[in-house]
Amino acid sequence: MALTDILQAIWSLSALGLVILVLLHSPKGDGIGGIGGQAQLFTSAKTAEVTLNRITWILAIVFMGLTTILSAGWLG
Repeated sequence: MALTDILQAIWSLSALGLVILVLLHSPKGDGIGGIGGQAQLFTSAKTAEVTLNRITWILAIVFMGLTTILSAGWLG
């Protein structure tokens, strides 16, 4: 398995994770996160929102970085 294949797999998983996390965000209500009791996993709504924001930003940075690396052809 080449490095490019591994990075493409990580890129795909980060894209899927971003879609899921964006759907879990709720600007005012529980959103999709309230369906399965996801909002109650954390001690408060603020903690849940902060955690979702951090994970979303990390995945967005990973996704954009890998998009740049893979599309530029820097790996050969």
